[in-house]
Amino acid sequence: MNAPLPDVPEVRVVGLPQLTQGFDLVDRLDLPMHLKVHGPLEPVSGERLAQLAEEISLTGRGGAGFPFSKKLRAVAKSAIRRGVRPVVVVNGSEGEPPCRKDTVLLNRAPHLILDGALLAAEALGARTLVVAVTRNSTEVSIRAALAERGLSDRRGQALRARVVRTPERMVSGEASSVIRAVNGGPAMPPGRRERAAESGVGGAPTLLSNAETFAQLAVAARIGSRRYRNTGLDSEPGTVMLTISGAVARPMVIEVPTGVPLRYVLQLAGAPPLPQGVLTGGYHGNWIDSIGVHESVVSKASLAAVGGALGAGAILPIGPETCPLGEALRVANWLAAETAGQCGPCRLGLPAAAGGLSDVINGGGPAALEALREVTQAVKGRGACKHPDGSVRFFQSTLSAFTDDLAAHVLDGGCGRETVGVLPLPGEGYQDEVESIPSGEKVFIDWTLCQGHGLCADIVPELIRINPDGFPSVADAVVPMHMRGRAQRAVRRCPALAMRIEQTAPPTPPKPSSRPELPSSGRKALGPGRG
Repeated sequence: MNAPLPDVPEVRVVGLPQLTQGFDLVDRLDLPMHLKVHGPLEPVSGERLAQLAEEISLTGRGGAGFPFSKKLRAVAKSAIRRGVRPVVVVNGSEGEPPCRKDTVLLNRAPHLILDGALLAAEALGARTLVVAVTRNSTEVSIRAALAERGLSDRRGQALRARVVRTPERMVSGEASSVIRAVNGGPAMPPGRRERAAESGVGGAPTLLSNAETFAQLAVAARIGSRRYRNTGLDSEPGTVMLTISGAVARPMVIEVPTGVPLRYVLQLAGAPPLPQGVLTGGYHGNWIDSIGVHESVVSKASLAAVGGALGAGAILPIGPETCPLGEALRVANWLAAETAGQCGPCRLGLPAAAGGLSDVINGGGPAALEALREVTQAVKGRGACKHPDGSVRFFQSTLSAFTDDLAAHVLDGGCGRETVGVLPLPGEGYQDEVESIPSGEKVFIDWTLCQGHGLCADIVPELIRINPDGFPSVADAVVPMHMRGRAQRAVRRCPALAMRIEQTAPPTPPKPSSRPELPSSGRKALGPGRG
């Protein structure tokens, strides 16, 4: 059974690198190395930035694929109409087990992402930048990158920048979940549809886009649209970042120009020559068969033509030795557990669908298959967020792609193959593990002032519990970075002013690269806050 993917798997490139330029030199491009590899970057006006995004046909790389230029113009128009400063948010939340391309960029090329985000912020006149991340390694890297540029959340700065940590869950990466987390709430969809361009962070117009999208914008701003379009297809120019896992010898993140045959990419990762199926677009995506793999190239249009989806760039082949329905059931159970629990279709429908698929596999016959189809149809289009629809897409694609195996299970009681478990899922108990870099701070309580109101335990229960006597009991632990904001809020709201936070140890610094750097090119580093 496959282990969960590491944060930063092997990275490969087909053709000339753009986003991964410099990866052969160092493990992580700090600011001086970033400037040596990519060169300086000049500010761009808002309309020119929108035109550039149009010229290179830049769409969101997080899965939705919305045109970046339309999003940029919508935020600018809303900000002007309302007379408020917009906010820029980098969505680096990657809670899906088979996705690692944004994690790789945040870990190894954080300044390329910040380049694009700061270009957009300056073009829009934004004074707030937020980077949402999921993993410990990405939090370390992006905090170090902001520090290298002299950016922080201190008052009085021309641009205030901060990092927000979201849980490693499927629903946490949705745009509305990220905005809700940035606003201090739980990282879950709010259950109502609101356009971030109209009202996002703090109610302000918000430009939220995927980490790779901002990195692509930075590359295009440096080399120009004409040179950018020289790579890849005319209809979808440039490169894309893919995460290849599943039944492969070498799980990897790979940068490829659009138009490269999908079978070639799978061959590089050591996939089976004739996979019985390839899941495209991740666990909210679609299956394609060997014929589809042979006919398709890496592009949204080409994959859609054979029933697939590019989505967030996760590609997962499975070999002939495993039961595809059993593999799908493992993912189905995980999708059901990832429910936000805020609507019936998600909270009740997805577990029912997973149970229905289990019944089909375990000899439930035609009645079980019909019941499963009824459940998925009932869930479709009725959820409060995108998770139910994405999960239903996976269920329906599974039933359409593996008709022979489905018939064997429905009519003959099984296909005769075991479930190997090649599709990556988190380890047991992963949701109970809270990982973060330490802030170097601890919470202290002055017992001569504490009156046992208990507000602090409600705000940050991970650090403070109420003891049997009705008074708070503070954990003897350093406050993790992702809890620091709530800990400070607990201090501010203590009615008796009995709490304080003190620095006890410096935060853990990022691990330096051991690889040699390029000789100095003589270029000057950008000043604080410049892209």
